[in-house]
Amino acid sequence: MTTSWRREAPLIALIAAMFIASAVLWPSAPARMPVHWNVAGEIDRYGGKFKGLLGLPLVMLGLYVMFLVLPLIDPKRTNYASFAAAYDTLRWATLVLLAAVYAAILLVGFGYPVDIGFVVPVGVGLLFCLIGNLMGKFRPNWFVGVRTPWTLSSRASWDKTNRLGGRMFFATGIVLFALALVHTWWMVAALGVMIVAMVVWLPTFSYLIWRRDPERLAAQDGPAKA
Repeated sequence: MTTSWRREAPLIALIAAMFIASAVLWPSAPARMPVHWNVAGEIDRYGGKFKGLLGLPLVMLGLYVMFLVLPLIDPKRTNYASFAAAYDTLRWATLVLLAAVYAAILLVGFGYPVDIGFVVPVGVGLLFCLIGNLMGKFRPNWFVGVRTPWTLSSRASWDKTNRLGGRMFFATGIVLFALALVHTWWMVAALGVMIVAMVVWLPTFSYLIWRRDPERLAAQDGPAKA
């Protein structure tokens, strides 16, 4: 998987714009800025200027570098070329979402009426739905998709588990949309059930498919097939 400055320039410009915005706004920013909201969309924690203005830009810079480095250090790095478009879409969507959340946080910090309790669940819900549509396109690797000892040792387990994971991610995104509209304990509970279901069932499912894969014994005796 190769990168080019032309392809990376928009993301670099987006990250640079966030740091420039923090520098421009620093003198006029309030000493205490909101940095966390509860499930009802109410501010429950404040931080100083550094955390309020530079926290997300630094996280975003770290994620950008991480997304570039992962394909270089992955033992299955040769597989990235086969899902390069899906991988690029994932990193673009993640970074653009963070930039949008940063913009919303700045608006709230400077007194503008932005409903973070609506913006964040909708944004994360969109990201989950997008990831759900991408997961079936991921090929075996150590960093994105459902990665268990069994998906990495069986192509059948990888394909079927990630397709199932994609449907579950999409469903979780729909629940997040609902949470943006209805801030109730039972909606939060439904989201928790969805997340627990993914954490518990996807590894279990990957093992069950691996057990039935006739090629799994060959995978046990040597490197997993690309």
